[in-house]
Amino acid sequence: MTVDAQQEIENALQLRDFARVRRAAEGSHPADVAELIQHQESDARALLFRVLSREQATEVFEYLEPEAQEELLKALAHEQVAAILNEMSADDRTALLEELPAAATRQLLGLLSHEERTIANRLLGYPEESIGRLMTPDFVALRRDWSVRQSLDHIRSRGRDSETLNIVYVVDERGKLIDDLRIRQLLLAQPQVPLTDLIDGQFVALKATDDQESAVAIFSEYDRVAFPVTDSAGVLIGIVTVDDVLDVLQEEATEDMHKLAG
Repeated sequence: MTVDAQQEIENALQLRDFARVRRAAEGSHPADVAELIQHQESDARALLFRVLSREQATEVFEYLEPEAQEELLKALAHEQVAAILNEMSADDRTALLEELPAAATRQLLGLLSHEERTIANRLLGYPEESIGRLMTPDFVALRRDWSVRQSLDHIRSRGRDSETLNIVYVVDERGKLIDDLRIRQLLLAQPQVPLTDLIDGQFVALKATDDQESAVAIFSEYDRVAFPVTDSAGVLIGIVTVDDVLDVLQEEATEDMHKLAG
């Protein structure tokens, strides 16, 4: 965020010109707005956050430190909290819920829609430090009996909520992962070509119960932005992205620094 934009927001806050605050915030990156919020006093934090549009508020919330997230959840009305939690990405929401006391987690889970609560409970059920805690269920899965045309139609209708569209996944009738495809393979193929002509069964997948260090090792070895995550039966249940792995590496580096500091 530029110094001018920051000054604009702070001046507008002091004048209680909330329309001006929102306009200035909309032109800033969510990470910059989150940093600005964290430097405010407690009352000003909640005030600034409430001014944001619903969509931007969700994006900004994911960039806040856990302490700031917890503080805001206490300050906001239940309706606002429910909206934020339901619209957060599943992996970021899991990271938040893990940091809260058990009683607070149970209360917040109660604010989720049935679908989102099912996802959250499943993710929270995996062991700590497991890949299941990192994965997101937002991915695009294609059926192996589809054509390229059917697959692209499906991506257009469902791809908006996917964490990444660089890679899509091919599954059988029971949801078992049988291959992954780069999106460019579909874009360059003829529409009538069946997916069975494109797949070769050569893919790398992670198990949800594996240690997170497994993900770090695989991302280091292969040039991919995401890897599929399966259950013990090979059914595709989520993906882990390179961003998730970078977060793990950063946490490990911080822990190592603390150990060195004694």
